[in-house]
Amino acid sequence: MIRFDNLRVRYPGATREALGGATFAAERGAVTAVVGPNGSGKSTLVRALLGRISLDGGSVVIDGERTVDLPRDRLARMVAVVAQREEPAFPLAVRDYVSLGRFPWQGAWAPPTAADRAAVAHALASADVELLASRRTDTLSGGEWQRVRIARALAQATDAIVLDEPTAFLDIAHEMACFELLAALARAGRCVLVVSHQLNLVARFTDRVVLLSQGMVVAEGAPVEVMRGDTLERVYEWPLVVSRDPAVGAPTLVPLRKPHPPIL
Repeated sequence: MIRFDNLRVRYPGATREALGGATFAAERGAVTAVVGPNGSGKSTLVRALLGRISLDGGSVVIDGERTVDLPRDRLARMVAVVAQREEPAFPLAVRDYVSLGRFPWQGAWAPPTAADRAAVAHALASADVELLASRRTDTLSGGEWQRVRIARALAQATDAIVLDEPTAFLDIAHEMACFELLAALARAGRCVLVVSHQLNLVARFTDRVVLLSQGMVVAEGAPVEVMRGDTLERVYEWPLVVSRDPAVGAPTLVPLRKPHPPIL
C-alpha cells in the first residue's frame, strides 16, 4: 500500500502550495487513479514519492515505512515508477534499457541471472515491445519509447507500480492495452497508482479515483462517485456532460464547446 499523509509541498518562489495537505491511499489489488487539471499537484505526488523534492509537511508511506527512511535500493525493490519525463544519458539497446529494471535486485557488477533474463523477457512481452528489443532507444517514436519505459518498470518486479501519464504518445489501441495491463497487474495483487488526464479510460479501468484541485483532494471514491458533472465542471472550469458508457456502464465525460461571438 502507498499512502500520502497530509503531504505539503511549496516550490521556491511559488505563491501557493503545490500540495496543501493531500491525504489518500492506493491499496494492493486495485488501480487507483489521480486526476485533475494542469498544476493541481499530480506530478508533485510522484516527485515526493521519489524523494526528488523537499516536503514542507506530511509523509509518503509504503507498506508502513516512510520513504524518507528507506535506502534507495530498498525503495526501488518496493515500488517501480514511470515518471512523466525521462531521457537516458546515452542511447541503449532496448533490451539493455529494460534490463536496468533488474538493477535493484543485483549486486554490484553482478552478471544477469536466469531470473533476471526471464523478468526482462516477460516485461518486453507484456509491454508489447519484443520486436523493439534490438533497436536503440534514440530511434524510437514517442509511443514506442513510452512502452519501453513501462517495460523497464515491469522488469523491476515490484509489488507497487506508479505511472505518471503512461498513455502519453500512445495510439488508441496501445492506450487500451496499457490500461488492460494495469488492471491485470492489480488483479494479480499489485498496488497500481496511475496519474492520468484520460478521464474516460480512468472511468472504465480504475477502482478508485482521487481528484486533485490546487494541491488538495476535492473528491475521492469509485469512478461513478467522483466523475460527476457538477464536480468536474467546477474543478476543470469547462462546461461538460457526464453520461454512461453503453458498453460497460462507466461514466463518460463529454466536453462541450463554449459559445463564441462570430468573427467579423
